[in-house]
Amino acid sequence: QCDLAGDWKNDLGSNMTINEVKENGDFTGTYFMAVPDNPAVIKELPLLGSQHVPHQLYQPTFGFTVRWTFANSICVFMGQCFMDDYGKEVLKTMWLLRSHEKNIKDDWKA
Repeated sequence: QCDLAGDWKNDLGSNMTINEVKENGDFTGTYFMAVPDNPAVIKELPLLGSQHVPHQLYQPTFGFTVRWTFANSICVFMGQCFMDDYGKEVLKTMWLLRSHEKNIKDDWKA
């Protein structure tokens, strides 16, 4: 069974911790990311999400939001937890980043 709770690392070296997934599917956690203009600095970012319930067999879909505290942007991730052929849990996700713009004319670059 795929359990989202725990520590995860992505292919680019960012880490996240997902706390307990509540019975209704809601969860919180922390996303740890190196600041792009200063990779030696690691920022701890709040994470808020939800897993599909009732639990989908053993490979649930989920989504979560990370608020970048060092930039005027927010990122949403959505994906599914899979069990690979070796019994390892793997999260496959897609993400969308939205930056803040001062007016609607600049929306295209957000």
